[in-house]
Amino acid sequence: MSDQAIILLAEDREDDVLLIRRAFQKADILNPIYVVGDGQEAIAYLAGEGKYANRAEYPLPDLLLLDLKMPRMDGFQVLTWIRQQPSFSTLRVVVLTSSEDFGDVNLAYKQGANSFLVKPLDFESFIETARIVREYWLVLDKSPEASWAKPEPEPQHSA
Repeated sequence: MSDQAIILLAEDREDDVLLIRRAFQKADILNPIYVVGDGQEAIAYLAGEGKYANRAEYPLPDLLLLDLKMPRMDGFQVLTWIRQQPSFSTLRVVVLTSSEDFGDVNLAYKQGANSFLVKPLDFESFIETARIVREYWLVLDKSPEASWAKPEPEPQHSA
């Protein structure tokens, strides 16, 4: 993967969004980051509904950073929805949350998370976490072909 990989951040706390953006900048992550504020908005973005219908303006992500504790629809519900969509079965989802509860860890993996990271408490540790995300998810990891980026051709019906 490269600097071209699109990152979708599902995070409801504006302070955390700013912290993540700053940490990613300090970790030299130059990838475009699109932000949604809750689970319903994350699904609307992925489904291309409403204001997210224009894929030139809101491209589908290569990586989703997903908070668990969000209003209206939490990260677990988003994970369930994603894994029920055949076109998103290979979307890489990294849970990035404040929760250290093992019940949350186990449930997130059970529902299809690819990784579970706890948000660090101090900024320097957050920069290091961002570097790890960059090195593993954006450099080392071989991503699956993005089936959602190329729509399937419509079957031809003979009359």
